[in-house]
Amino acid sequence: MQALQNLKVLDLSRYIAGPNCGMILGDMGADVVKVETPGRGEETRLLDPKIGEHGIYTLVFNRNKRAMTLNFRSQAGQELLRKLIREADVLIENFRPGTLEKMGCDWETLHAMNERLIMVRISGYGQTGPWTKKPCFDAIAQAGGGIMQLTGEEGGEPLPAGTFIVDYVTSLYASIGVLSAVEARHSTGEGQLVDLAMLDCTTSLLMTAIPEYALTGKELTRCGARDRYSSPASNFECGDGRWVHINAGSDALFPRFAKATGHASLLEDDRFASNAERLKRVPEVEAIVSGWTSTRASEEVIEIMAEAGVPCARIDRIGEIFANEQLRSRGQIMEVESAAYGKLTMAGIPIQLSETPGKLRHAPPVVGEHTDEVLKDWLKLDNAGVAALRESKAV
Repeated sequence: MQALQNLKVLDLSRYIAGPNCGMILGDMGADVVKVETPGRGEETRLLDPKIGEHGIYTLVFNRNKRAMTLNFRSQAGQELLRKLIREADVLIENFRPGTLEKMGCDWETLHAMNERLIMVRISGYGQTGPWTKKPCFDAIAQAGGGIMQLTGEEGGEPLPAGTFIVDYVTSLYASIGVLSAVEARHSTGEGQLVDLAMLDCTTSLLMTAIPEYALTGKELTRCGARDRYSSPASNFECGDGRWVHINAGSDALFPRFAKATGHASLLEDDRFASNAERLKRVPEVEAIVSGWTSTRASEEVIEIMAEAGVPCARIDRIGEIFANEQLRSRGQIMEVESAAYGKLTMAGIPIQLSETPGKLRHAPPVVGEHTDEVLKDWLKLDNAGVAALRESKAV
């Protein structure tokens, strides 16, 4: 048994945020049907990097889904879409606002058609507000939502995060929205609209920035790898040329660090004994830490910090993460065999449920791989019915 095995999800989305939401639901057991344009599929199938002719982006965000094609431009395809929506528990889409309305698939129409439907709409700026029609990608949301303002070296240029953090967090909020709406549906019998804006999701990540500005007028900005509120807490280079991140900034952790590194005398020095004082002289504090790490290999630093109970990690390369024994022991580097792609290695399922765990049921599908199967399962069509849809170019 899986937690969401009775949930039927129609995934019309593209790129990252929507597909990742669908994949999360699929990992937990939902029957997720990915709908794509006949022939070429979604845009990310054409993007680099690729394995042969297959875009890796699509492989990353579409496991545990069945794939079908649908011609949105044809009347027959739009009618078929409505039939599928009538059978769905959840619809995920991330078209620019207004796109589905042009096909007669606005929320009011779909809700009247299927009152139990939960419709997830992911867009840059949401379904309401003066910016709703503006285009947006992850980096645009990072720029407009404050992430770039907080990322980079102190006094340096603003930078995006090293991953598509807005897409990922939007997909997580979308998944939470689905589960919240499913729970509410148990009481009301009706679904609802889940409206996700990437800009909204971005500003939810700004820590204390908004209330701090409102209360004090201070604007947070970039501070490199340093923690804003404690010291020492930053990246430090070791004697073997590798870097570690040590967080010993709190008044509970700093004594452990000082004693473990032979700097116990700092605890008797008023300039360093408290975090409040250390924050007044961060360069001096970091020079002490760097002087210690620079004489030791990174593994030795990690071992000494672990023994002292001080959080510390080497800044690992991707190859080291790929081989990480902790991740592999928890199934977070997983492999799947695919007839189309061969053996694929990907990140695992991070949600660990004790009784209804997620599992890998489907490899990432090729375009339209399950079209006939889905039409028969969801709409109870026979071979002749499927053939007629193909003849009409609806799929």
